[in-house]
Amino acid sequence: MPAEHVEELFQEAGWIRETPNWQKEKFTIMFENSTWAFTMWDQDRMIAMVRVISDQVMAANIMDLVVSKDYRGRGIGRKLVQLCVQKLPHGDWFAHTSSDNFSFYRKCGFEVKDLSEHGTCAYYGYIQARLDGHRG
Repeated sequence: MPAEHVEELFQEAGWIRETPNWQKEKFTIMFENSTWAFTMWDQDRMIAMVRVISDQVMAANIMDLVVSKDYRGRGIGRKLVQLCVQKLPHGDWFAHTSSDNFSFYRKCGFEVKDLSEHGTCAYYGYIQARLDGHRG
């Protein structure tokens, strides 16, 4: 993953300001060390990304989900979350985020357990497993 594309999205989201040259490799390494990662592109511009850390059996954490401001409101973020959950549909998913994003994660099927300024949104795969008839 070219580090400059990740850095550009993170800057646009306000997550970082300026990264020293000696630290830029972290934007590539974080993808290499993630369990799953999905990106969306418009020609040669990365417009969205998500990365996940997981044991690939029971639980997964959405570490970063960001969509370029120019592309928000088009269902791209929701599609990225769907792609993630499909990798572990009956596992438990977590996304630690700010309260600004709670309604987004609710729309994606997550529960919001903590209504403070920051909290963890959770998607419990056992609920979906019951709906799918896998558990009684």
